[in-house]
Amino acid sequence: MLNDLVTGKKAELTLDGKTYSLPIMEGSEGERAIDIRTLRSETGYVTIDSGYMNTGSCASNITFLDGEKGILNYRGYAIEDLAEKCSFVEVAFLLVHGSLPTGLELKKFSDLLGGFALIHEDLIHFFDHFPPYSPPMSILSSMVNTLCNFYPEMTDNPGEDIDMMSARLISKVRTIAAFSYKKSMGQPLVYPRHDYPYCANFLNMMFDSPVNPYVVNDEVVAALNKLLILHADHEQNCSTSTVRLVGSARVNLYASISAGISALWGPLHGGANQAVIEMLEEIYENGGDYKQYIDKAKDRNDPFRLVGFGHRVYKSHDPRALIIKKACESVLRSLGISADPLLDIAREIEEVVLQDPYFVERNLYPNVDFYSGIIYRAIGIPSNMFTVMFAMGRLPGWIAHWKEMWDDPNWRIGRPRQIYTGPQRRPFVSLSERD
Repeated sequence: MLNDLVTGKKAELTLDGKTYSLPIMEGSEGERAIDIRTLRSETGYVTIDSGYMNTGSCASNITFLDGEKGILNYRGYAIEDLAEKCSFVEVAFLLVHGSLPTGLELKKFSDLLGGFALIHEDLIHFFDHFPPYSPPMSILSSMVNTLCNFYPEMTDNPGEDIDMMSARLISKVRTIAAFSYKKSMGQPLVYPRHDYPYCANFLNMMFDSPVNPYVVNDEVVAALNKLLILHADHEQNCSTSTVRLVGSARVNLYASISAGISALWGPLHGGANQAVIEMLEEIYENGGDYKQYIDKAKDRNDPFRLVGFGHRVYKSHDPRALIIKKACESVLRSLGISADPLLDIAREIEEVVLQDPYFVERNLYPNVDFYSGIIYRAIGIPSNMFTVMFAMGRLPGWIAHWKEMWDDPNWRIGRPRQIYTGPQRRPFVSLSERD
């Protein structure tokens, strides 16, 4: 795949008086790269790039992201079109297979999701052995890794039936997530229903109970579909890169996804929407004076930052935020929520930030995490489950990247280089002489 991108153009690098020619590569959307795969063997040098911000680890045809222009495409389709016109199951199929499903393909895939919705009864007992108040992401990562023991046939020929593998994971992760919530609440488990689609089924497993039957709200279901779609992939982020790096050692899909979940658990990656609610709670508990916190955010000598504003990649706007803001307004209206103090504070902060030159000039607009946290809170999902919801959405993207990596003819086991800064080799001193 990488060799197909070579343009014929060359970059010249001069080292120690000698000039080397390095191929130029260009992607389908005009992204350009200097191919340094032979750099060390030809020159003895390596590159240093903390955080890999300027390093392309692979060629991928899954997702295109342009942070300067605020563009996000899955398999060539604009995120705006997918969020407006598709269900999460359709987008999951698109990411895994590369094309939107036909009606027959969608029914087959949906039937697989329904057929795999239950988890092994022995697996349910695992929930009883986690300590009380265990982080849900820890439980999710452990349970996903354990799936390979219950379904070992999927590790023998890991790339043979991607339909079955992806459907099994996407369906069972939903059930595991709902069951972990029910266990944390001390409530009886609610098993999946064959007559509910993906998102409605999840909400029912989360909130139905013998004493308070859950009534599915179409607006909430639509918002959840959008949230999962918007989180379904985001190019080579920390967790996706982790899935690909772990998988490059020819690790099975379950273990690779488990590693991705652990990476997503980090507060700088998947925990931002939870941090939004925690920030709003702090403001409320300190008297609700949000203007004081806005001033703190503008003070260069104050380490405080408004969570949920700006994005590391998007330099103009987060296209996902524009979509989910509308869904947020629709959900709050549908649920009749007008007196939640945290939501009131969030609305006030948003209004000020959108008009304040300090934030506007720095492109610190509300991002997808700001609105997603508000929606999850409104529909009753606790903040410690927010990152689990993120993982549910990101799962199809992880699977797609794992499969793409597995099938890549240019595959190499991930093995970054380093610049050693420790002591040079020194003589060994025996124990008796170290006094």
